[in-house]
Amino acid sequence: MANQLTVVVVEEDRDRAIAIVDALRNGADCNVHVVGNTSGLARKIAEYAPDIVLIDIDHPTRDMLEELTLASGPLERPVAMFVSGAAGGLAQTAIEAGVSAYVVDGLSAERIKPVMDTAIARFSMVRQMRNELAETRRALEERKVIDRAKGLLMKAKGIDEDAAYALLRKTAMDQGRRVADVAEALVTASGLLG
Repeated sequence: MANQLTVVVVEEDRDRAIAIVDALRNGADCNVHVVGNTSGLARKIAEYAPDIVLIDIDHPTRDMLEELTLASGPLERPVAMFVSGAAGGLAQTAIEAGVSAYVVDGLSAERIKPVMDTAIARFSMVRQMRNELAETRRALEERKVIDRAKGLLMKAKGIDEDAAYALLRKTAMDQGRRVADVAEALVTASGLLG
């Protein structure tokens, strides 16, 4: 994140919004934007492209929670939600929806900065895990395609596995392509011919 954070505060009560903005400006180097009306929330948040979204809701309903978390793009940026009461089971729903921090007993000035820092850290950790998982899945899929291509070469040319892989690798090098791409082309061509 940049030195100066862009923060969107979703708060319908004007006085509370002013207090939150003051607390943010006193506690962190922020560029703060307040969204006071939740209609068209996704568009309003997207206009500001914030680094983090702070949502302050007294008593959220499940529908409101889903709408707000989806609108604020929890998979794109950290979202910290402050609620007044326990709201029976909504914490789990919020976390599953991607909210980085779910704070009960509302938003108080002295907790804003630590909660923001925690939400940003948690979001970064979850994003890194998602990226690593996607990379692992991609590598596994490539491995499956390479194994299938080796099997096709072994059967068609009567060679062993090492020789099949060496042929794939040599072809990839000769064509300036990745082994997985050559394997994919071979498997696709085999599907068309078979």
